[in-house]
Amino acid sequence: MGEKVRYEDKPWLAHYAEGIPEYIDYEEKTLSDFLERTVANCPERVAFEYEGYEITYREFYDYVNRMATCLADFGVKKGDSVAILLPNLIPVAVGLFAILKVGGIVVMNNPLSSDRELKHQLSGSGSKVLITFDALVNRMVDLRSETGIKQIIYTSMGDYHPSPEKELFVDVADADDVFKWNDILEKYPPEPPEVKMSFEDTAIYQYTGGTTGVSKGAILTHGNMSTQTQQVAVWFQDLKDEDFKALAAMPIFHVFGLTLMSMVVYMEGRSIFVTKPQPDVLLDSIRKYKPNYVPMAPTMYIGILNHPDFDNIDFSCLKGCTCGASPLPVEVIKEFESKTGAFIVEALGMTECSPAVTANPFKRGKGRIGSVGIPFPDTLCRVVDIEDSEKEVPVGEEGELVIKGPQVMKGYLNMPGETENALRDGWFYSGDIVKMDEDGYFYVVDRKKDMIISGGYNVFPREIDEVFFENPKVKEACAVGIPHPTRGEQIKVFVALKEGETATEEEMINFCADKVAKYKLPTQIEFMPDLPKTTVGKILRKDLRKLLS
Repeated sequence: MGEKVRYEDKPWLAHYAEGIPEYIDYEEKTLSDFLERTVANCPERVAFEYEGYEITYREFYDYVNRMATCLADFGVKKGDSVAILLPNLIPVAVGLFAILKVGGIVVMNNPLSSDRELKHQLSGSGSKVLITFDALVNRMVDLRSETGIKQIIYTSMGDYHPSPEKELFVDVADADDVFKWNDILEKYPPEPPEVKMSFEDTAIYQYTGGTTGVSKGAILTHGNMSTQTQQVAVWFQDLKDEDFKALAAMPIFHVFGLTLMSMVVYMEGRSIFVTKPQPDVLLDSIRKYKPNYVPMAPTMYIGILNHPDFDNIDFSCLKGCTCGASPLPVEVIKEFESKTGAFIVEALGMTECSPAVTANPFKRGKGRIGSVGIPFPDTLCRVVDIEDSEKEVPVGEEGELVIKGPQVMKGYLNMPGETENALRDGWFYSGDIVKMDEDGYFYVVDRKKDMIISGGYNVFPREIDEVFFENPKVKEACAVGIPHPTRGEQIKVFVALKEGETATEEEMINFCADKVAKYKLPTQIEFMPDLPKTTVGKILRKDLRKLLS
């Protein structure tokens, strides 16, 4: 019976929540256009909140225009790249919309990244200006000569804080072309040049990991970001009201957090920024600010469930929650929902798709625990044979997920070979192994063949391998993910040393410490005389994983 269901019949349509269309009549407006409309509709409504500090849409728009005027004065023109290196602070939103306002291309970066990683992304994207915060300025000034960055603008944790104590600010050494955020806003008028953008123009270079170990910049257009924002807004349309408040705990530098923030602006709501999404902070934010909507990563749900104050928090404010970044254990979903009365919408996304592809319906009783849901409007999903991508597998069988929709990227920046491999005849080949049931619900069977998900962040093991190969003592190295009770996975590296060499586990871990972000740092090293290989000399990562079972 299951084999008779065809993907082109879209069996998932029968399970859409009421009011969700098969196709959306998209407004051909950019994220900047949506902000302007929201400002016109509700200028005095609170747009963003941080630690109790509130900023209205009118005030926010004024800051955006002042920063845009500055960027234009710095020489940023349509098609130029501007990098942002910030945690979830109000300036990350101001910077994003200011860059888009002058036709620039946003390049988001993780503040936890190493200099090595940042140099690759800043140089590869051609970024001309960097917006960051004081704790990182001195490092970025030292790194600037190895990139194309000319000007650096920095904010502080104490900016837009109700109690800006001295310890929230960090001393910054004097350097040329380094500017303080508040000085910029005071100096420049809110009069940026008008720049006309189309759906085909690039809006963002969003960096992701790569199976070759090289970070890839997904080219996301204004059309990608706009249609995705409208798709997500339609899916969660029941959230919209005058008191719509979302907890912005997912990092804005991650495309999941960025899109959700854009959705809140589109729906004229309030984003409550959480800079350090630790369990006590998350619970305190829910208690204080009473958000209606809470999107979080699995580690956040697990963390708050295990917190001693969890049972003392009133969760009645929640209309719903979303989980993304990696699968959430079924037991965690059941426990959270039974204790809070809220329900979690699991979704599947990837950077290359801006990011959302499927989600469970935002309607109690229609979602399926363990499933990542059904495709969004205008989104086609197929499951194809892993060996023969031209062949669809029968319903219920495992295969590679391929996707077509208006949210799919234009390609990878300066990587024509990678683009050609990922995009074929309008379909994006995800590398994710999934299966679809006869009702059109999708289930993730395995992630991209080798990817590790640590604390909600993607870690491609080849990147870790390459760092170890830089060590003169190492002959071979291979990283794999091992289970961790709260982070999902942590990293173990199998190492074969060169003949005559000796090393300790601590020495190997310390070698990586300044070369990768903290969440990518291995926690275990196992030494072996040789690593298993194919007949042509390729290390068999799957065989090493088997040693762990």
